[in-house]
Amino acid sequence: MNRYWTLARRPPPPWPDADTFALVEAPMPQPGPGQALTRTIYVSLDPYQWGYKRRGVEPEGAPCHARTVAQVVESNIDGLAPGDFVFCTNGWSEYGLMGEGVARPGYMVPRKLDPAQGRLSQAVGVLGMLGLTAYAGMILQGDPKAGETVVVSAASGGVGQIAGQLAKLKGARVVGIAGREEKCRFVTGTLGFDACVSHLSPTFAGDLAAACPAGVDVYFENVGGPVFEAVLPLFNPGSRMTICGLIAHYGDTAGDAGAAERAAAEARGATVTNLFVGDYVEGHHDAFLADMVPWVAEGKVKYLEDIREGLGAIPAAFAEMLKGGNFGKMLVRVSPDPTLQRSRPSGTSKR
Repeated sequence: MNRYWTLARRPPPPWPDADTFALVEAPMPQPGPGQALTRTIYVSLDPYQWGYKRRGVEPEGAPCHARTVAQVVESNIDGLAPGDFVFCTNGWSEYGLMGEGVARPGYMVPRKLDPAQGRLSQAVGVLGMLGLTAYAGMILQGDPKAGETVVVSAASGGVGQIAGQLAKLKGARVVGIAGREEKCRFVTGTLGFDACVSHLSPTFAGDLAAACPAGVDVYFENVGGPVFEAVLPLFNPGSRMTICGLIAHYGDTAGDAGAAERAAAEARGATVTNLFVGDYVEGHHDAFLADMVPWVAEGKVKYLEDIREGLGAIPAAFAEMLKGGNFGKMLVRVSPDPTLQRSRPSGTSKR
């Protein structure tokens, strides 16, 4: 049998609660011609997934969407054998099918993974779509120049921590925005940002202005709401803003917060670009890996993961991530990772 989480309430509440998801047991999927059955190892939990659920993208009764790392159990695909590791989109499920004829919301073309390139978990993080998201938004869209000031919201999160380090590699002065002081210390002490301010501070707007005396040239937006409002007065003429996410608005029931922020930023003279990573997979993925793999291996880009254990942990970890309770990229390890040594690898936070 296969177990998976599905959305139990339609429409779901503004934010997930204990009754939002249901654990389902169903027969094990059987691979057909050109397909493979895979066992999920890591499930990536990301803010955009809540938008999928609230917009009704996922079919009723289907596993909740997520990008995953899995191991092949049975294969009818040439060049893919049992035991191989793959990036796929099994979702919040113990097992899933990949290959010909597999279609579900958010389905992405699977690819075989090389464990020599980095930890398997990094395939849904710094060496996966999150890394490409940061690369596309910061390097290709933001295009920071040496000496410019770059601000990154949710700076200790899965995308933010990478985006800020990429700006540092380009010679920019980088200011992060995070929550708890523990996160701010990590952003400056470990990731190497020049400054980090807490959005929990009662003097947040003033703190941010003091950290950006020359204004803001590039803003990597992950949050929106009051965080954006503090950045807005600091935009310089010719500045660039990438809208990667607006987590503060994912519980809204009406309106287009992104449009309002875009208009406000453009009124300040900023060029605003929405970021959809799917636009950059074809044509940029190979160049991204060619840069990022050695940067990670050489320690030029550091990356913290927040890994929880077991399929049952997914709903609570997801809700915690949406509220900013995670510290690093939020993942759930659904089954054992055969590539791990006895000691936990550096760069992970396990709770």
